[in-house]
Amino acid sequence: MKIDKIDSDKYNVKINKDEENDENISEEELVEKNSERYNLEEENPMLDYGNIGSSEDIEVPPLLIDQVIGHEESVETIKKAAKQRRNVLLIGDPGVGKSMIAKGMAELLPPEVLQDILVYPNAEDNNNPLIRPVPAGDGKKIVMASKHNEKGYGEKKTLITVFLIIGVMALGFVYNQILIALLACLFIFFISMQIKPQNISMGPKLLVSNGEKRFAPFVDGTGAHAGALLGDVRHDPYQSGGLGTPAHERVESGMIHKANRGVLYIDEIGTMSMKTQQELLSAMQEKKYSITGQSENSSGAMVHTQAVPCDFVLVASGNIQVLEGMHIAMRSRIRGYGYEVFMKDSMDDTEENRKKLIQFVAQEIKNDGRIPHFNPEALDEIIKEAKRRAGKKDALTLKLRDLGGLVRAAGDVAKEEGAKYVTSEHVVTAKKYSRTLEQQIADRSIVQRKEYAVFHPTGGKIGMVNGLSVIGDRSGLMLPIAAEAAPAQSTREGKIIATGKLGEIAKESVQNVSALIKKHTGTDISQYDIHVQFLQTYDGVEGDSASVSIAAAVISAIEEIPADQTVALTGSLSVRGDVLPIGGATSKIEAAAEAGIKKVIIPRSNMKDVMIEKKYEEEVEIIPVDTLSDVLENILIEGSKKSKLVEKMKAIGTAVTKVPEGVNNSYNTPNKS
Repeated sequence: MKIDKIDSDKYNVKINKDEENDENISEEELVEKNSERYNLEEENPMLDYGNIGSSEDIEVPPLLIDQVIGHEESVETIKKAAKQRRNVLLIGDPGVGKSMIAKGMAELLPPEVLQDILVYPNAEDNNNPLIRPVPAGDGKKIVMASKHNEKGYGEKKTLITVFLIIGVMALGFVYNQILIALLACLFIFFISMQIKPQNISMGPKLLVSNGEKRFAPFVDGTGAHAGALLGDVRHDPYQSGGLGTPAHERVESGMIHKANRGVLYIDEIGTMSMKTQQELLSAMQEKKYSITGQSENSSGAMVHTQAVPCDFVLVASGNIQVLEGMHIAMRSRIRGYGYEVFMKDSMDDTEENRKKLIQFVAQEIKNDGRIPHFNPEALDEIIKEAKRRAGKKDALTLKLRDLGGLVRAAGDVAKEEGAKYVTSEHVVTAKKYSRTLEQQIADRSIVQRKEYAVFHPTGGKIGMVNGLSVIGDRSGLMLPIAAEAAPAQSTREGKIIATGKLGEIAKESVQNVSALIKKHTGTDISQYDIHVQFLQTYDGVEGDSASVSIAAAVISAIEEIPADQTVALTGSLSVRGDVLPIGGATSKIEAAAEAGIKKVIIPRSNMKDVMIEKKYEEEVEIIPVDTLSDVLENILIEGSKKSKLVEKMKAIGTAVTKVPEGVNNSYNTPNKS
């Protein structure tokens, strides 16, 4: 039965026209045949929403720790750490929820009695103020009582001073000595200002206040300098002559003291100086830390308080590189008396996890408070975007800070239009506004390279191929690669010379290409000096995902066979010529489509990761490959030279894979039988 047209609207990618017109194939067989190549899937709703009419109907948990999405193991560890007051080191990519978990931990800490901390002057040593912890709320009462006494004394002193001045002026008028009376009034006023009773100057200062806190304090010390973190004493230029501020009034608490009996959170802890990390470690061990002036040139350096309580739980975080700058003793302390947690950047694509994602959307709307709720179609679009950003078909991204940006952008679009609910169209529109800087740079780069003829998505060229790369997390970029083969200058061997600001891995991948070319084409490249140029790679090239592109460009140059410029390609090569998977397949394909490319060659193992947007599905054909031979068959332009090369490669491949006599085919060891 001839199939006039496949219902391609219910699939993500249009079916190949030649296969579609085949009379001997059913629709089911056609879909199954193309499902691997095009990653077809029916356009069904992401979830059965049931009675959920919008995100407004989704319940948001009251506790912050229950709002953490996709990190069940990490949450369980945090709960154990909170129960026993253990320190924690969280390692993971930015935006996966490290700070949210730390805040949630503060709500889980045991309900201990919080404290206020007062600092008093020391009558015996002015530079050694006294510290007094009191129950939370009492500190404010003590300070207010002291100020009330001071206020009463001040009112009495003012009243007496006024009566004295009036009396002196009256006597001046009686005896006609106005000038002397004025001088006497000024003297009385000056003496009055200098008189301060002992009990008033001994009034305390409230250093740390926890009177109105329901939960244990949470203090974010990320990026804090030493004074803000450890406490400081303000400089006083008028300390001599009795005109200065008392030492205890100049004492300022640090974040470690404000976090007493709570959580101190420090992100990117490895960027903190070693000296500050050492002081922080001392505070962790002793659970108290004296406050002194941090600057040696300040008068505050003379002041040294009694030890101030700082019994905090440290939650440190960062990416894996942060461990290089972390004090070895501090990490040992956390590992020995706490937990190290590695946080995932994706979760399995299951119905349960999709429900967690729409809960996340509801949380973001509630926290923002300025955007409309999402209808089910918009929620579906967010789930699809989470799948795309995960980079794997069977996963959902956990980089929810970035996804939250898309939620807010879609809400802004709907708000501007005056819509009651956010729709899928609003989400699609918001993607344009919420593009990362890398995506904007990539888009502009494609336009510029087209304009200045760096690549042409038409025709064929010898030694020129369209590679693909990724900048940032998910921004694809065209990577034109040119190769030129010239007779070797040395009689002993040729050279491969690569330019374009290459990193170490990229340089190694270029060197590996020479062995592959000789093995698969039979051409001895030692007779050539081969120049490989990565065009307009101002920011450099790193990684081995351009190995396939380099090999194709070099073979095209040596064999003088044009490469199809309507094709772009990406993939890593093993030394055996197998095409290995790479990262960012979806972003690379979309970048190729934006550039006008008609076909994209990718490793077959990456097909399960491809989730291109609907607008690109009919613009580009995706070709999965397994070997270098597959690559060349799809990128080199048909002709007698290509036919001879392919025949030669097949012959060489047969010779290489043929098992010699006396060799066990199963174990590849000599047959001793």
